[in-house]
Amino acid sequence: MTEIKNLLAQLSEAHGVSGYEGAIGRLVETELKPYVDEIKTDRLGNLIATKRGKKPSVMIAAHLDEIGLMVKYIEKEGFLRFSTIGGWFDQTLLNQRVVLHTDSGAVTGVIGSKPPHRMKKEEREKPIKAEDMFIDVGASSKEEVEQLGIAIGTTVTIDGHFATLKNERVTCKAFDNRAGVVIMIEALKRTNTEFEVYAVGTVQEEVGLKGARTAAFELKPDVAIAIDTDIAGGHPGLEKKDATVELDKGPAITVSDASGRGIITPPSVLKWLKDTAARYKIDYQLSVSEGGMTDAAIIHLTRSGVPTGVIGVPTRYIHSPVELLSLKDIDTSAELLARAIEQVGDYFKIK
Repeated sequence: MTEIKNLLAQLSEAHGVSGYEGAIGRLVETELKPYVDEIKTDRLGNLIATKRGKKPSVMIAAHLDEIGLMVKYIEKEGFLRFSTIGGWFDQTLLNQRVVLHTDSGAVTGVIGSKPPHRMKKEEREKPIKAEDMFIDVGASSKEEVEQLGIAIGTTVTIDGHFATLKNERVTCKAFDNRAGVVIMIEALKRTNTEFEVYAVGTVQEEVGLKGARTAAFELKPDVAIAIDTDIAGGHPGLEKKDATVELDKGPAITVSDASGRGIITPPSVLKWLKDTAARYKIDYQLSVSEGGMTDAAIIHLTRSGVPTGVIGVPTRYIHSPVELLSLKDIDTSAELLARAIEQVGDYFKIK
């Protein structure tokens, strides 16, 4: 479990907002290289690692990007206004420390807003919106900001640090979806499959599933699995009926997400994953959700259609700076994926 923990820490502390995943891609390439026959980066930025073999071919998709921010305006006093990139819950941004990524290096800043001491009663009772927040890098003028290399379009990520909690649980930013990337890498290490595998680190998932669309079109896989996080309940504020997936109970196999607007997993894929879990005595959970979707939503619509499923690692507090998961679930998710790849020929016959 130590190797999994160390790799998750390295990838989650690294930075790569949607559209700027290059640094993450290079880290992942280094990890995958010993286990595949070829690695390339396509024109959109997807990292595609190919392990050659026979049909049916399997595409594994794990998105590289994280949600973040982008500078949209620099005030004359040196404060920065920003736009959100991806699905933020605005309240989680306030008073966070951030990293601004310039051509000349990283710059630290903090997100501020009007202090509560100067708010009227009705203002204090309302959530503060991202549009009313700003980034303070300590500068006293627009000119000082520009001297730091910050400009309109500079990307911003949370300055999050990996920490270990009780019961082999850990917390950091960007587990969505660096956890999925770790699972993909770990499964490639463990599998001894005779079938062709495309391990794809997709880009721009958080802003429209963009990389998955182009990668799946190019690769034309016979079957696919998206690896992502799944919302874990088991904590105050969520009733069991609203979040049935929990930590330490194994990977979540998606039956349907986004009320069917995302993926309705084909019975053939569900049977493949459930049978594999049963055969190797891997605990798993089934997931049906109304909100959120993954790369599977676009992969399964590619060309004439690709049978696609989702393996999700249960994660609390998704899309926040303090996402939390269990290393045990990463381990069992990787085991399910590795064994499923080896069994794919029994479930999908290609003429």
